[in-house]
Amino acid sequence: MILDALIWISLAVGLAFNALGVVGILRFPDVYTRLHADTKCTTFGSIFTSVAIVLYAGGQYFRDPEGQYETLALHTVLAVVVLAFTNATSAHAIARAAHKRGHKPAQAVCDRLEETVP
Repeated sequence: MILDALIWISLAVGLAFNALGVVGILRFPDVYTRLHADTKCTTFGSIFTSVAIVLYAGGQYFRDPEGQYETLALHTVLAVVVLAFTNATSAHAIARAAHKRGHKPAQAVCDRLEETVP
């Protein structure tokens, strides 16, 4: 009962992070802020979704130790580790390529501190 609630909570949090990533991709003005929204939100979304899978596999393993659930949990943890490295690396590569192509960041923040200092 508590395990099922934790699984559903993890799935809901993962879905919320993934949805926020989609909103960030649609709403942010330039490639750099879109990459930030995409990598952060999808990484956390995938982590929480994977936590739900590991919790499910752990619960099923204790009900039926002869099943394949430990393999499912191990593969899920391995996928999260690989995703954490490749997501950050690919975002860096995309940002670097955008910078080399000459894409400038949108001027969304105006810093007027230099104008007021004598």
